[in-house]
Amino acid sequence: MSATTMTVRVDKEVKDNAKMIFAELGIDLSTAVNIFLKQSIREHGIPFRLKLDIPNEETKRTIRESEKGVGMSKKFSSTEELFEDLEI
Repeated sequence: MSATTMTVRVDKEVKDNAKMIFAELGIDLSTAVNIFLKQSIREHGIPFRLKLDIPNEETKRTIRESEKGVGMSKKFSSTEELFEDLEI
């Protein structure tokens, strides 16, 4: 298999941080990029899940409840108060 050169623009800090991580793994940047490309070919796509870090509706509701101190995040001043709320 013949090799070819590929030019990619990356922020210097990203490159430097990635090189340090890959060095700890015992590989260089070129090997890491080749691993990524080969895995992309095997999976016919990006080899990891791409998603926006946006909470779903259930998570949003839980966050709102925790901010209000209701639902599963309700606070109690004593175990007796907790048990009363649980009706035990």
